[in-house]
Amino acid sequence: MRAVLISAPGDASKLALGETQTPVPKATELLVKVHSFALNRMDISQRMGSYPPPPGASSILGVEFSGTILECGSAAKTAWKEGDEVFGLVPGGAYAEYVVIDAEMAIRKPQNISWQVAAALPEVWFTAYQALFLNCNMAEGEDVLIHAGASGVGLAAIQLAKLKKANRIIVTVGSDEKKDFCKSVGATHAINYKTEDFASKVLEFTGKKGVDVIVDFVGQTHWNGNLESLAMDGRMVMLAFLSGPVIKESNLAAILRKRLTIRGSTLRSRDLTYQRKLKALVENEVFSEIFNGNPDLQCVIDKEFSWKDIVQAHLFLESNVSKGKIVVNID
Repeated sequence: MRAVLISAPGDASKLALGETQTPVPKATELLVKVHSFALNRMDISQRMGSYPPPPGASSILGVEFSGTILECGSAAKTAWKEGDEVFGLVPGGAYAEYVVIDAEMAIRKPQNISWQVAAALPEVWFTAYQALFLNCNMAEGEDVLIHAGASGVGLAAIQLAKLKKANRIIVTVGSDEKKDFCKSVGATHAINYKTEDFASKVLEFTGKKGVDVIVDFVGQTHWNGNLESLAMDGRMVMLAFLSGPVIKESNLAAILRKRLTIRGSTLRSRDLTYQRKLKALVENEVFSEIFNGNPDLQCVIDKEFSWKDIVQAHLFLESNVSKGKIVVNID
């Protein structure tokens, strides 16, 4: 089969279409002919050699896709059949003509959902749901701060917080244009972290109380501001370190004084049992709403590319100008 291969760890120029072996589904798996796949920041890290796939996973990039079932494993035939249209999350292998997925992780694609939207749904909505509700136990009426608000996960988190009736939904972004965009999908307040001190603005918006929940992707540059922004008994989940993981100086007293809970979280390395449970929660509580046309839940796609232009697609992702997801179509 054809797939996007990495000639050597490095920049986007190391990506090119090539030939590799077609995967063979196990008894509990499906072999899917891929129509579209979506990009994620972890793909950049893996391409550069700093984020290897989990043990046993495909070394090919890509964790989310949409496509048509070509073959069902022997134990998967009761729920699925050849020709069914599906999408889902995998530990790797989506940048290819064919991918295998655990049958219980596959999600049936409704006819009213496009291939592109289906491919863009799993990773960001799974991650945002996990961050807000499983990691931080966000409850109705609480105040939330979401960094990287215009990212795919950020936009999903805004909409989930609104769906679950958060009080204030505050985001940080890198431009005034992105401020307006985040408000259009449900943020109540937006901060341009390049021109405004986000911690001061958070305290202003919340009457000096601070927020109950923070979803952070940034790390080093935002750490001290996050401690300042959290309310008593606040919870923060860290999903990435876009500005770096090393903090040179910080006063940790706020963690004790405010009784803060801070945790790290990943999804790709979670075991299959956990991922199946998460998939069921998101499918029942979130995707069902999207499928039924809930206007408050949007899958935001910024741009589409042909997989022949995979280098340009990665460069666009790395430019940090996108709002929402980047989808690649196999043609």
